[in-house]
Amino acid sequence: MDFGIVLQTDPPASAVVELMRRAERNGFRYGWTFDSAVLWQEPFVIHSRILEHTRDLTVGPMVTNPGTRTWEVTASTFATLNDMYGNRTVCGIGRGDSAMRVAGRRPHTLAALGRAIDVIRDLAEGRETEIEGQPLRIPWVRNGRLPVWMAAYGPKALALAGQKADGFILQLADPYLTEWMVRAVRTAAADAGRDPGSVTVCVAAPAYVGDDLAHAREQCRWFGGMVGNHVADLVSRYGEHSDAVPEALTAYIKERHGYDYGHHGRAGNPSADFVPDEIVDRFCLLGPPRAHIDRLRALRDLGVDQFAVYAMHDAKEATVDAYGAEVIPALHA
Repeated sequence: MDFGIVLQTDPPASAVVELMRRAERNGFRYGWTFDSAVLWQEPFVIHSRILEHTRDLTVGPMVTNPGTRTWEVTASTFATLNDMYGNRTVCGIGRGDSAMRVAGRRPHTLAALGRAIDVIRDLAEGRETEIEGQPLRIPWVRNGRLPVWMAAYGPKALALAGQKADGFILQLADPYLTEWMVRAVRTAAADAGRDPGSVTVCVAAPAYVGDDLAHAREQCRWFGGMVGNHVADLVSRYGEHSDAVPEALTAYIKERHGYDYGHHGRAGNPSADFVPDEIVDRFCLLGPPRAHIDRLRALRDLGVDQFAVYAMHDAKEATVDAYGAEVIPALHA
């Protein structure tokens, strides 16, 4: 199992770069950042510094979207980073949540997302494609490679990930839901004539190492609120009780009342007060190292290839170090 770290690009950027370096020293192989250029600093500028100051770390957004930059700009940005640092980027992409809604726009349709996946990958890897009827190719790309991993929860999005994406990003660490969603992605891949095993599976969730579970829950409760944004979209589309979406995912948002993006992804987010302890425990990894190891082994058995640690709490460095000392070696044994 590979390991990644996910950070917000809060200033100063030097602190983000340093924590990425610390993660690489501790055995993490992927460095991810949020991509919402109003709420945080522009990630791709910081990605360049991360790549410069690490040796082998693969770097990318978790996640970008088809709307805040034109597709050729996104592709050219990845291709430039790869030309400078040697094919060490990955494009995590989704419909767009905070980046779009903060700017007063709706997340994109799945049709647009599917087209964007193809266009961005083709351009970044030097192939000709078409945008709005215009043939287009980036002529200076040589031997470019850009895996595109798609974030998804709902049945249509899971199907699209299986049909088109190189990887699937699931932003929660509940084994039951992981099994359900990985099965959906791999079934869609097989139905599309692809090798289901070729789709990399990345589970991303907060991890907090320590014995004080009450404190860890309060530091990570924000995640249930963030996931709740996507769940609310699913409920509005499919209803509260639908065979298309597991009740284990949707039931907890009944007490949800709006969301303030000013606290997005941050410990103490008041918009996450509806999230019960049970959801925090199911969606996140909390407790001593052994609890993390046991959950991660269960996820690995379900086909998870990477666990990406959301490190937005008051123990970033301690959690990274604990993973490097105990958790990552146990999963590599």
